[in-house]
Amino acid sequence: MRVLITGGRGQLAHDLGQVFADHDLRLLSRAQLDICNDEQVREVIGAMRPDVVISTAAFVRVDDAEDEIAQSFAVNAGGAGQVARACADAGATLVQISTDYVYGGQLQQEPLTEAALPAPLNVYGASKLGGEYAVRALCPRHYIIRSCGLYGVAGVTSRNGNFVQTMLRLARAGRFISVVNDQHCTPTATADLAQAVCHLLTAPAPFGLYHVTNAGETTWYEFAQRIFALAGLSPEVAPTSTAVFGARARRPLYSVLSSERYVQVTGRDLPPWEDALARYLRATEAMG
Repeated sequence: MRVLITGGRGQLAHDLGQVFADHDLRLLSRAQLDICNDEQVREVIGAMRPDVVISTAAFVRVDDAEDEIAQSFAVNAGGAGQVARACADAGATLVQISTDYVYGGQLQQEPLTEAALPAPLNVYGASKLGGEYAVRALCPRHYIIRSCGLYGVAGVTSRNGNFVQTMLRLARAGRFISVVNDQHCTPTATADLAQAVCHLLTAPAPFGLYHVTNAGETTWYEFAQRIFALAGLSPEVAPTSTAVFGARARRPLYSVLSSERYVQVTGRDLPPWEDALARYLRATEAMG
């Protein structure tokens, strides 16, 4: 299978590269393929004629998106649309990575299925939802995968890191740590999400929308507590509320996704978030 992955320097792209290493793979960074450059997107995808394009490229700085609205939509909605159009022209299947942040304004407080109506609270979520609509409209052969709180081993060395690495850094520096305890979600290891993408493609699963996260649910405070316990750290840490924390972008208080459709279609369960975190910490410790 000929596979092209956009956003090649990201955490998910890194693990997708491991999963698809035995295929005819091209892993392209933004410098090699800017999804906002329509001419470049058409040229690269048209020349390669991939069987599958997995698009991980995105504007992911959630708080910055509140000020950089045009750029957020240009990448997350416009860029997604350009990739979708090029995939349709090339006859390629598109896997578009999306987010639990398309939710937040709903009243439902139980795991959200693909039938739940989106209700984003922030610019980032709205722009990613725009990308979903573009993909649906422009590329018939598509999978849209919503996930949550991604973290992977590439975050150890990347500039932006991830939540796990941030918690470890603050704890080792002896900093007081305040973490929100009223946002319910399921942080997901990119290693597991990458495997799930492969399983969807090889099942083969019907095209459409899938929620894919590690199993279970937690809050960011509870997640941080588990990180410290597994890492053998005892920092001074306290729970706080979303309102008191005061991030620029509003976050969902409940965005736990139900992966039931994925499990039914592929016949594969997703590992619990506790197990995923333990494996991630072992892997990063082995990296030295």
